[in-house]
Amino acid sequence: MVPLSILDLAPIVEGGDAGQALHRSLELAQHAERWGYRRFWMAEHHGMPGVASAATAVALAHVAAGTSSIRVGAGGIMLPNHAPLLIAEQFGTLAALHPGRIDLGLGRAPGGDPQTARALRKDPVAAADAFPRDVVELMAYFQPPPGPRRLRAIPGEGLDVPVWILGSSLYGAQLAAALGLPYAFASHFAPAQLDDALAVYRARFQPSAALERPHVMVAANVFAADTEEEARLLRSSLVRAFLALRSGRPVPLPPPDPHLEVSETEAAMLQHVLRHTFAGTAGQVRDKLAAFAERTGADEVIVTSQIHDFAARLRCFELVAD
Repeated sequence: MVPLSILDLAPIVEGGDAGQALHRSLELAQHAERWGYRRFWMAEHHGMPGVASAATAVALAHVAAGTSSIRVGAGGIMLPNHAPLLIAEQFGTLAALHPGRIDLGLGRAPGGDPQTARALRKDPVAAADAFPRDVVELMAYFQPPPGPRRLRAIPGEGLDVPVWILGSSLYGAQLAAALGLPYAFASHFAPAQLDDALAVYRARFQPSAALERPHVMVAANVFAADTEEEARLLRSSLVRAFLALRSGRPVPLPPPDPHLEVSETEAAMLQHVLRHTFAGTAGQVRDKLAAFAERTGADEVIVTSQIHDFAARLRCFELVAD
């Protein structure tokens, strides 16, 4: 089995709040460290009632301070929302406090609706178009200065902060290949171009100082439980949340619904976008993850699980780790 990591969306559950969600993220990371997961990543989302990690660097500082060995990182920072120097300083600070443990995954999407994107960056279209240039600028801030340089990221300068490109299309694959960076594909919710993107990335990869050969991470939703019936019930929370998001009315993560019914149109959509969602007993989920990794040739797999009950969520990740 390839190395496993966790993508934590710091879910704000129905009846809960952001403080509770972030404390639970730390507790999950502490367990993940003991269970042998390689990385613990959090993602930048804005204006989402069910996600508490909007201030991603702050949330990661909370998790990194409460753990000691697991790698902690962004999966990812939506760079069009930020000045590259600011992100270099934030993750330089994290790397200075936690040497050798910080990852920086970069995405091109705004991480929210168009109105939120405009509030974060006045011209989101232009910011997205500048993504390749901004990635290169950001990476330069982590290098030792070759000589006198006016713009410097302190902390950040000279620190080892691995940069990943995140994506769900051919665009990110092409950029990661051109820059010689590791590539993570968001197959847990946007699997349509997974195979094509991985093929493009591997075919066009240019070795760099950061990476000699292509390195791929793929993502999956997991719902592991002691019985198949329980796993399917836990999965219904993700289905309910996803349908609400697709309708333009995002909600806190709802509890599971044993009587959930979806239309034929909704079922077809869910079957497509959530095709890499694996529910069942520990053995069943393990086999599905292994087959997924083998089919894609992935070097790593990152798993996420939107489970309303925190004890059941911990149990899911424990079963997957075992």
